[in-house]
Amino acid sequence: MTVAEIQSNEALRNREFPVTKDRIFLGHAGDCPLPGRVAAAIAKYAEDATTGDQEKSVYPAIIERARKLGSELMGCQPDEVGLVGPTSLALSFIASGLKFRRHDNILVYFDDYPSNVYPWMAMAGQGVEVRFLNTRGLGVIRPRDVIGQVDENTRLVALASCHFVSGYRIDIDAIGSELRRRGIFFCLDAIQTLGAFRTPTQNADFLAADAHKWLLGPCGAGLMFVRKALQDRLTPPIYGWNNVRCPNYVTQEEIAYRSGAHKYEPGTYNLLGLVGLVAAMELILEVGVEAISADLLAKRAFLVPGLQAKGYTVLQAEAPPENASGIVTFHKPGEDLTAQHSKLTENQIITSLRADRSGQKYIRLSPHFYNTLAELQRVLDLL
Repeated sequence: MTVAEIQSNEALRNREFPVTKDRIFLGHAGDCPLPGRVAAAIAKYAEDATTGDQEKSVYPAIIERARKLGSELMGCQPDEVGLVGPTSLALSFIASGLKFRRHDNILVYFDDYPSNVYPWMAMAGQGVEVRFLNTRGLGVIRPRDVIGQVDENTRLVALASCHFVSGYRIDIDAIGSELRRRGIFFCLDAIQTLGAFRTPTQNADFLAADAHKWLLGPCGAGLMFVRKALQDRLTPPIYGWNNVRCPNYVTQEEIAYRSGAHKYEPGTYNLLGLVGLVAAMELILEVGVEAISADLLAKRAFLVPGLQAKGYTVLQAEAPPENASGIVTFHKPGEDLTAQHSKLTENQIITSLRADRSGQKYIRLSPHFYNTLAELQRVLDLL
């Protein structure tokens, strides 16, 4: 299935994405609707699970499949992929599992999504200095901004691959390669790019992303990347029968972790979620991330001038393609955006209402590859 096929064949689009039958869904930066094949995979597994041991029908094949597909999406090895969701949990695992010394510092972006701020703020209780990145605009994080604000005591930089409001995508490779040269860990909250844009791990050390946004998967089924060379240094903060070796489920005298990213999976798997995650990743890889990202940038190029013609200010309207994303966020001084958002909702158009630290409200559009230009035009006509 290709982007062109799905957009030009309404029967196929309705079957693969049932949400298109009665609404225009432009909220993928929030919580996605499940594609038909993802829902079907979950339903089939749930039905199979009524006939006996609910693990037997899919385990361990589903675990191996999830690691393989996750490694293809992130460009890493399967044993570097942990099946840990949601994003908040994986990021907390990373923050609490690393050992820092007093007076080490961590650099984060205070106006990032809270899941990628609070776990690092909590490190201050260990005597770690938590520094907040200065930027030129909401979510606008350039390599020079990061490198100019680290020093000899910086041990880790934690950033989002794309800002959840402004839609600005960072240069992961440029930032990561320079941090690695300085011996500084680089952790990514990749939930706003994984499944929509290339999200490389070659120059990252840690990554977390749940499935319920651009990956088109279920809530709470996520991926966690830990670079193999650092797995001995990241100690899980949670212990269980699955990540600590216990032959025949017999407790041993010493704690010895399982190898690879299995080390970060303490207990029974969320198999319903993983079945859905695998189906979602298969869909994304079938269509192709490069094709998806090209389509999303084309949609952005359609929306931005259309919104500007209506008198709206679009955040990061002039962002170059390498920093643009599928998120298009806009506002207009003096306009009641809450009312506009309600009007869109009443017309079966699903968008997101967001606000920044100053209280400024925005409407955020985040279409995916199955949305059509006719649907986007409908939004412009209603505004």
